Amino acid sequence: MLKRVAQSEVLYRIKQNPTTLLGLGIVIFMFGLAVFAPWVAPYDPLEKHFDHVSEPPSRQFWMGTDQFGQDIFSRVVWAARLDLFIAATAVAISLVVGSLLGALSGYLGGWFDEMFMRLMDILQAFPSLILAMGIAFALGPGVFTVIVATSAVNIPGYARLMRSTLLSEKQRTYVLAARAVGNPPWRILFRHLIPNALTPVLVNATLHFGWAILEAAGLSFLGLGVAVPNAEWGVMINMGLQDFWQGHWWAYTFPGVFIALTVLGFNLVGDGLSDLLDPRRARQ
Repeated sequence: MLKRVAQSEVLYRIKQNPTTLLGLGIVIFMFGLAVFAPWVAPYDPLEKHFDHVSEPPSRQFWMGTDQFGQDIFSRVVWAARLDLFIAATAVAISLVVGSLLGALSGYLGGWFDEMFMRLMDILQAFPSLILAMGIAFALGPGVFTVIVATSAVNIPGYARLMRSTLLSEKQRTYVLAARAVGNPPWRILFRHLIPNALTPVLVNATLHFGWAILEAAGLSFLGLGVAVPNAEWGVMINMGLQDFWQGHWWAYTFPGVFIALTVLGFNLVGDGLSDLLDPRRARQ
């Protein structure tokens, strides 16, 4: 757990890892855009400038305009707010639900564990994007659909990770001591086991944050997520590619760059956390 590593040592290791600092800077920048979108974006993301349709980047429109005359920079900034909200909500849901189910499965064992793991096997037998597309098609397009589909397909991963970590923690001395002094099973599970098994789950959540953005943008790009013409990175790429043959590269390039940067940032932070919380490195 983080408490095992002194705060000064945490800061020292982060400062000594330039890739983690780079990832942290990217993540902070993206969240800054999302929070301050109303002040950063010069125009409303849905405002149409019919005198400036499909214009390349200029002093007035830093990233150009799309086929409806909408300012791409403003749309990219507002899309950061929507995509980060979708990813954060989806990751939180899949983390909480998957961790609780995986903890119960590992702690109770027996028929419940066997039945639950076979269900996880069935869900993981489907490619995640195909399963997400099926869920999104059944629910219909919308932000709620993207959140449900993105979180549902990732619950098995969190459940398996929590279960395997908790099975290892169950054999530790502090669990035997907690039982010996008369702690009820629910207290041992929620007060001792789950908090001490959360570290790899939280690291995985950081890594998964970027993939959640990719999944959400992919569903929206396919027309199964956020609807046109809302400001969302996948929607913007979809709209931009319609003008591909006209050479309007800016309409789809900038949203794609922001997706790539965001995924890179969270992956770098996740890798840094994984190294930081590695017990073998903590002893070095």
